[in-house]
Amino acid sequence: MSSAAAGIKPQQHKAPHRPPRPGYIKLLYHKAISNALYFLLAPILSFFSLRLSRLTAADLAMASDYLLADSTLPLALSLLSVAVALIAAYLSRRPRPVYLLDFACYKPGPSHTVTRETFMAQSTAAGVFTDDNLAFQRKILERSGLGQGTYFPAAVLNSPPNPCMAEARREAEAVMFGAIDALLHKTGVRARDIGVVVVNCSLFNPTPSLSAMVVNHYKLRGNVASYNLGGMGCSAGLISIDLAKQLLQVHRNSYALVVSMENITLNWYWGNDRSMLMSNCLFRMGGAAILLSNRRADRRISKYQLVHTVRTHHGADDRAYRCVFQEEDKAGRVGVALSKDLMAVAGEALKTNITTLGPLVLPMSEQVLFLASLIGKKIFGLKIRPYIPDFKMAFEHFCIHAGGRAVLDTIEKNLELSEWHMEPSRMTLNRWGNTSSSSLWYELAYTEAKGRVRRGHRAWQIAFGSGFKCNSAVWRALRDIVPEQEAGSNPWVEEIDRFPVEVPKVESVLVSSS
Repeated sequence: MSSAAAGIKPQQHKAPHRPPRPGYIKLLYHKAISNALYFLLAPILSFFSLRLSRLTAADLAMASDYLLADSTLPLALSLLSVAVALIAAYLSRRPRPVYLLDFACYKPGPSHTVTRETFMAQSTAAGVFTDDNLAFQRKILERSGLGQGTYFPAAVLNSPPNPCMAEARREAEAVMFGAIDALLHKTGVRARDIGVVVVNCSLFNPTPSLSAMVVNHYKLRGNVASYNLGGMGCSAGLISIDLAKQLLQVHRNSYALVVSMENITLNWYWGNDRSMLMSNCLFRMGGAAILLSNRRADRRISKYQLVHTVRTHHGADDRAYRCVFQEEDKAGRVGVALSKDLMAVAGEALKTNITTLGPLVLPMSEQVLFLASLIGKKIFGLKIRPYIPDFKMAFEHFCIHAGGRAVLDTIEKNLELSEWHMEPSRMTLNRWGNTSSSSLWYELAYTEAKGRVRRGHRAWQIAFGSGFKCNSAVWRALRDIVPEQEAGSNPWVEEIDRFPVEVPKVESVLVSSS
């Protein structure tokens, strides 16, 4: 039961309503560098404008006679033909724009709610964990940043728990179909008009596949291109977006449905390896459905346009490859082990990703400062700190995978983000827990529910996954998002006034007298 349902009024966290503005000197520098090209071109354009203004009718007639002369006409036509051919070739090879019509996040019913006390009661009642490991789980839970309103599937909440294939299918169907139903209802798109389906779920891969379950349930057409991604971790949602983007370059006038989720039922760990118990404490039930289009007519009704996707992979490094690893413990029980090197590996993957993304999105003012610091350090041997580009100059909104409090703290520090920018990720972790690859969409939904998204705003989604991978997606808003119009597909709308809330460093788990 959530704190609201229990009559407990959450402590309001007085975060600023607007992002902090950069200093006046930095803002002036940014404006000057960003508009330097205009400053340089202005005198040249003024010169040519002045010369053109002095032309007389006789001058124009003389120029026309020269161009139409027998000696120059073939050359002019040849140049015009080459120009037309080059323009046609450019337009034919230019990537098709990909639009995000809308998305929907699944909100489980009240019967799935799990408090910290419920979690510990279920773990204790299972009778498989030692006292030391129960204390370990309590300690992790108290410092996790998760609130009192996260969700578990019925199989885990039952007494005794009954994890089985049938229950796992029920969880998958509830999450996928719940999100897809809300999405199709919101957009008005017919299921038979969908040409591409991409479903990602790392740890649950039944036969037939999850994508086949979607095709069967919604009776999609026979030539639908369906893909099922497994074992790709929490960043698989952005891999699915990138795959859908590539497919929409081939399939003309198509809709692509992307479903991101994880399955808890068969992946609850019932052993005593502490590296595997971490996932029990952090992962929760959830999922999202996203509808993409390459139809130019859909631009006016879409929310966002996909600007960039950047994928980086460190799987060639053994330490990175094994830092999130599904295996059996000493007792033969299967779980996902999280290595102590996880944060270091994530930091290295993040650095690689933003090094690739930076030149694509950062304004020239930030690239100049970064290049200057690099030259000073590498060439002149100056003992200066490398300049960290200010990504707040490139993006208005940040959606950072809510993998855990330590992940968010590290990225907040490394990217020098403000409390306001981190709010969607921290509140998503508090309200929903780690919902794996779908967490990015709960975060974007939070930003929309707060009424912060305006036309032209840029949102950066960044996620980490086993392998080890770091993936990014950049979206540009095509219109203002009105929170009142998001009811039904946005799980935050009905309760957004309660957020943000204060999340203490430690929240004690109450132990019942029994």
